[in-house]
Amino acid sequence: MDTSRFRVRPGEMVRLRRRATDDTRPFKHKRKAVDRLKRGLERLVKLQEVLYAENRWSLLLVFQGMDAAGKDSAIKHVMSGLNPQGTQVYSFKRPSDEELDHDYLWRSVRALPERGRIGIFNRSYYEEVLVVRVHPELLTHSKVPAELLEGDLWDRRYEDIRAFEKHLSRNGTVIRKIFLHVSHAEQKRRLLARLDEPAKQWKFSAADVVERSHWKRYMAAYEEAIRATASERAPWYVIPADHKWFTRIVVAAVLVDALASLELEYPKLSPAQRTELARARKALEND
Repeated sequence: MDTSRFRVRPGEMVRLRRRATDDTRPFKHKRKAVDRLKRGLERLVKLQEVLYAENRWSLLLVFQGMDAAGKDSAIKHVMSGLNPQGTQVYSFKRPSDEELDHDYLWRSVRALPERGRIGIFNRSYYEEVLVVRVHPELLTHSKVPAELLEGDLWDRRYEDIRAFEKHLSRNGTVIRKIFLHVSHAEQKRRLLARLDEPAKQWKFSAADVVERSHWKRYMAAYEEAIRATASERAPWYVIPADHKWFTRIVVAAVLVDALASLELEYPKLSPAQRTELARARKALEND
């Protein structure tokens, strides 16, 4: 599947209100997309096996989006067939006291995937230019010296994030960032579903309704953050999220494209290793 129409070009002015949240092209119905998702996941599983065996690269997938955008669902369905030994998932919530005693990137650095593995961030260091920008009062809890919070704080943080991601990419971590673009109306439907269905009530938080009231401010913060940090090495993808089945197809395709671009190969054995294998085979056959 061609994912280029969802990819944000470096420096591109992102206008989320002009980007569809329900576009499912080239599929008109979910039933016709099932086979495509199945094939995408099969390819992903094979690529992950080689990634793990080669043990040179790592892949970091960053998920961002409003509450009920489908982050948990996408992670669950797209990653379900992967080898757990080669996959790491971290959900970032409110910083702990220990995390607040460090810079805001510290807890993300601790959670980075090892070589040969796929790391998934459910929310991330981007919260520091999203939630904190919408609620600047949170800066008072950051323990950062007050004078360092003055002036062009957000531009400095964008600069820090770009430098951080450049450093990771230069050292073998492939980065793909995904914004799940859900509509205001669809979010309302999903939040109500959490209230109506006992199996989903545990996911509901009154804070979700409060944050919903800041929708326009969040959209502005996302637009600026995406524009300021989209790069060739760490691109953003704005994926329509009103239909979860379509979201999963695109997320899987983004992952497949990222891994396929690395031209991964199983490790080649040296002559000495081949000789050792031959000895092992002979020993087993004579056992």
